[in-house]
Amino acid sequence: MPPPHAHDAPGNVRRTPGPRPARRSLLAGVAALGAVGAAGAAGCSRVATASAGGGALLDRLRAQGVVRLGIAGEIPFGYIDRNGELTGEAPELARVIFKRLGVPEVQPVPTEFGSLIPGLNSQQFDVVAAGMYVNADRCAQVIFADPDYQMLDSFIVRKGNPKGLHDYRDVVAKKARFATGTGYAEIQYAVDAGYAESDILIVPDQVAGLNAVEAGRVDVFAGTALTTREVVRKSSKAEATEPFEPLVKGKPHVDGGAFAFRPTETRLRDAFNTELRKLKKSGELLRLLRPFGFTAAEMTDLTAKELCAG
Repeated sequence: MPPPHAHDAPGNVRRTPGPRPARRSLLAGVAALGAVGAAGAAGCSRVATASAGGGALLDRLRAQGVVRLGIAGEIPFGYIDRNGELTGEAPELARVIFKRLGVPEVQPVPTEFGSLIPGLNSQQFDVVAAGMYVNADRCAQVIFADPDYQMLDSFIVRKGNPKGLHDYRDVVAKKARFATGTGYAEIQYAVDAGYAESDILIVPDQVAGLNAVEAGRVDVFAGTALTTREVVRKSSKAEATEPFEPLVKGKPHVDGGAFAFRPTETRLRDAFNTELRKLKKSGELLRLLRPFGFTAAEMTDLTAKELCAG
């Protein structure tokens, strides 16, 4: 993995988060709301059930010795590698924390990103380990640990950035041909800046976005700072721009990704948070995440409580 970039510095500054759409999958919230609504898990009932003893899942996991992780097959957050092994920043972090909690094994349950919350609440797996952004909509359906990382946005552009594209306002002002990924939060960021949604080229992921830029089909592809800088590493035609804070309702913000739990399992969430705080304080969290492209700029002291508040 490459060393930290000098332009990662903006991520080191802790900021009060503004209103935020979901990470990568805005569509995920729609699917999840439908599933949770059918189950009757509204926000008010979530608070009521969460107070009923804190849940027994932690004891069950200790007894069975394995925790099932919901992953979305997304590099670098949680995926199965070429050797068929589970890896990614969230699974590797889960291995460490759950072992400390007395659960020695982790088992992947792959699904689509939009199915993570419904799958969690229907008990297809025990925890979401996919680097999911924390936002108010999702907080009405699940409970989150505190974020283990924070993230800014970045663009993939042609070498030398010939159009001078540094944020979404530049994309609009310079009438750049714009692309981003299926269901990415960056869709809404561009629309909020004034870009017509019908003019956005939607591609499957950052690799397809890089290909589109290199082929000249678009001028810019938007994604997270981590995924853009990783995907252009071997490109001779494209580069990643410096990370920046998107504007939501006119205010800059930083997103945070975290593990998600069923609303009743506050005891497990709290135990997880206790171990996560220890890893942050010791610096071990960065050491665990660095092989997946994370830098000091992505470390954070944001809390789930403030992100849930929107």
